Amino acid sequence: MTANKKALAFRLRTSARYYLLEENRPVLILFFPLKIVYLHPFWRLVLNIFTKGEFIPFEDILALIPETPPEKIESFLKDLIRKGFAEQQGIPVMAENEYPFVSVIVPVRNRPREIADCLNSLEKLDYPASKKEIIVIDDASEDDTPLVIAQFPVRLIRLGERKQASFCRNLGARNAKGTILAFVDSDCLADPLWLKELTPAFRDVTLGAVGGQIDAYYDTKGLDHYEKVKSALKISSWFKRSETEDRFFYVPACNFLVRKDLFLKLDGFREFLYVGEDVDFCWRLQNHGNMLEYWPAGKIFHKHRNRLRPFCARRFDYGTSEPLLQQLHPDRVKRLFFPPSAALFWIIFISALFFNKSAFLFILAPGILTSDCINKYRKIRSRKIPIHFLRLSQAVFRSYLTLVFHCCSFMSRYYLIPALLLLPLNPSIPAVISCMHLLVGITEYRIKKPHINPLSFLFYFSLEQLSYQAGVWQGCFKRWNFNAVLPGIMFKKEK
Repeated sequence: MTANKKALAFRLRTSARYYLLEENRPVLILFFPLKIVYLHPFWRLVLNIFTKGEFIPFEDILALIPETPPEKIESFLKDLIRKGFAEQQGIPVMAENEYPFVSVIVPVRNRPREIADCLNSLEKLDYPASKKEIIVIDDASEDDTPLVIAQFPVRLIRLGERKQASFCRNLGARNAKGTILAFVDSDCLADPLWLKELTPAFRDVTLGAVGGQIDAYYDTKGLDHYEKVKSALKISSWFKRSETEDRFFYVPACNFLVRKDLFLKLDGFREFLYVGEDVDFCWRLQNHGNMLEYWPAGKIFHKHRNRLRPFCARRFDYGTSEPLLQQLHPDRVKRLFFPPSAALFWIIFISALFFNKSAFLFILAPGILTSDCINKYRKIRSRKIPIHFLRLSQAVFRSYLTLVFHCCSFMSRYYLIPALLLLPLNPSIPAVISCMHLLVGITEYRIKKPHINPLSFLFYFSLEQLSYQAGVWQGCFKRWNFNAVLPGIMFKKEK
């Protein structure tokens, strides 16, 4: 763990381009996914310094328009990050008296070694001592866990009978002095800059909660390397902010900061949920009208289950929560979006490849792609944006490939087990679904670049998919709710 503090800086992503149109109107183009945003001429001076692709210190950006409040400039830059056009490194600089009082809450049961490591890391936090407290809730441990906790300068609350993590977190919140609650699990270690990197998020008054980066603690086995890149707790490498179109965004409870008054107003975590309670709370928070963010900062190191049986069991548990969450949140129905041109292209291409091998269909499919590219090119050029047809065509075709990837991902995530059950009846369907699964696994391997060989990655990936969907299907039959595996099909995006 490190404590290197970098100053806040911003730059445009390599997939984004900045153009200046007539009347000095700035425009940004993102080539994947293809997106165009027009900006007010006021921001031209800021965007001009991003042309070299280097990170620009926030202080240098402020100097360009000194009469503009820093909060307004930072909000503009964060909006570009949220839309995918920019990226950030470092953290905002704050005076010591500006940091909020934080109550760190740790639930634990029968983990003496883990809680010792966790509390040792929390002792080393680079955060004003007068602005933090640590509350540990012992969930009726049956070993010497309470004795280990007693060796640290923390508030210990002991329970006489087991109540599970949600109850413990809620109890800690009710006893907290801080205006910000910071939840971390007992099998985690905090980076020294954990709180300093995440608490500045709350300068945004619309923000209700923020989650930080979760990294794998172990780094020796093949499964450790897989978890490093494919952990269920790994949200993103980019900043994210809750949006109405992303109905399933959440951040895990093992690295989660939230305003105390809001947490108590929403009655905290639902205590009958033993898995998925963090997902449920994040969705309720958003329903309440508050914003949720994920920052690729404020790192927590998680001691994941790095043996096969516990690994599979945990993925199974995660899967069982999905049908229940769908039942609790019926408005969050899954949707698969099929852009009409892309859907038609693949229907014709697959028909030509497997069913009707006519020359006409082989010509028609590229014709649809070309027509789509020409239409999009004309629309963009009519706005006098200097974009090359070839670059646009690459972006369009990449979106077509993404559609295939999303469809294959869904089948791999939920339909490998049904495919295996169908094998004696019709081998062709399981063969197709298995190929879709392999396509997803190979693509994930190329994107994630783990430090293991492809076969090992595919082995762990297959185990994860099978374990998770076994839990999903069990939950579906138990609750007779199949929304998790039967998404709605859309040909037009919801507004």
